[in-house]
Amino acid sequence: MTEKPIESIFSLSALDPEARQDPHPRLQALRSATRAYRDDAAKVWMLTRFEDVRATVNDRSMLRHPSHAEEGSISRRLADDMDPDAPRQESILFMDEPDHSRVRLPLAKAFYNRISRMSDTLEDIVDAVIDAAPRQGTFDLMADIAIPVPILVIARILGVENDRVSDFRAWSEAVILSLNPLRTEAETALMEWGGAQLDTYFTDLIAARRDHPEDDLISDMVALQGRGDAQLSDAELRVNLQALLIGGNLTTTDLIGNGVWLLLTHPDQLAALKRDPDLARPAVEEILRYDSPVAVTSRILPEDRVHAGCPMKHRQSVWVSLHAANRDRAKYEAPDTFDIRREQVGHVAFGGGSHICIGAPLARIEARRVFARLFQHYPEMQLVDQDLNWRTLPFFRGLETLMVRV
Repeated sequence: MTEKPIESIFSLSALDPEARQDPHPRLQALRSATRAYRDDAAKVWMLTRFEDVRATVNDRSMLRHPSHAEEGSISRRLADDMDPDAPRQESILFMDEPDHSRVRLPLAKAFYNRISRMSDTLEDIVDAVIDAAPRQGTFDLMADIAIPVPILVIARILGVENDRVSDFRAWSEAVILSLNPLRTEAETALMEWGGAQLDTYFTDLIAARRDHPEDDLISDMVALQGRGDAQLSDAELRVNLQALLIGGNLTTTDLIGNGVWLLLTHPDQLAALKRDPDLARPAVEEILRYDSPVAVTSRILPEDRVHAGCPMKHRQSVWVSLHAANRDRAKYEAPDTFDIRREQVGHVAFGGGSHICIGAPLARIEARRVFARLFQHYPEMQLVDQDLNWRTLPFFRGLETLMVRV
């Protein structure tokens, strides 16, 4: 450990105006200065080096639920806001073993089977959104493409009616505020409203699919419950359907938006993609490495131990910077160069271990299709001169708007 080079972990997040525009200079300075940074006010450790981050997220002995964190830590605030008797709060995002495997494994299996069976349909949804965007002039790529693609896709997978998709988006945006430990009272109220709306909606939809199954994920899960192949309650199913929204909605929107911005600001990379649309696959991985939608994830120590070269205590929170790890010069050659032909990217943008992002395969499918199709549809797309507004949601990175000209 060395002398602290920053004042607070929040100076690395979207709450800080400078870091909101570009977090990477500060992250690089922290990564160079110290292996493990301790923020005593927030009561968390922050790791920034690739090997330490990868080891932490892959360590299955680490705990996840914020109730395990020490009193007064920023991680513990998430638990302190929770009603321990409310099943809505027990999602796979924060579950520990054995409940995590009991719930996640059947859900993931059904989810991935559903994605595989619907792959052509999902690509058709992406194509339809792109085809419906303005043919000429100026438009907001976030509003017309990046936002509708993931919400329409996940709605189709779950079996949400088309006329409820706009409600679905509003509810899911409200629920993601649960991941902000510094939310205001107004944001907490909005979060609780969105959660209540989704609870009611999914309760009704689960009951309807139990009586009349359809071709969707909820019907798949109800069938697994009925056969005894999924040992989870309706309450657990409800909250984890919400987890799928958080895992695959806003973050996929940001993956698309960040990616289009990067490609339009790196014309040599965009030209390569236009020449060879098959580069969409490695382009997605490089976008995830270079500027991923999720900036930070966390674990909690189950015991006193030396971790990342530092003695740490039981119940202390270990936050890991995915952004910093993915630009580590000890791991990557020219890490600050955006190169969609980079070989063996091997990033940690989706975390790792048993808590690796459940929506990762779907996000990849959606983003690949967007990047392969978008610039064929709009070969002359350009950025409009604008001030970029990055969202202030801490520990995430995404644009509020992205104006383009076609």
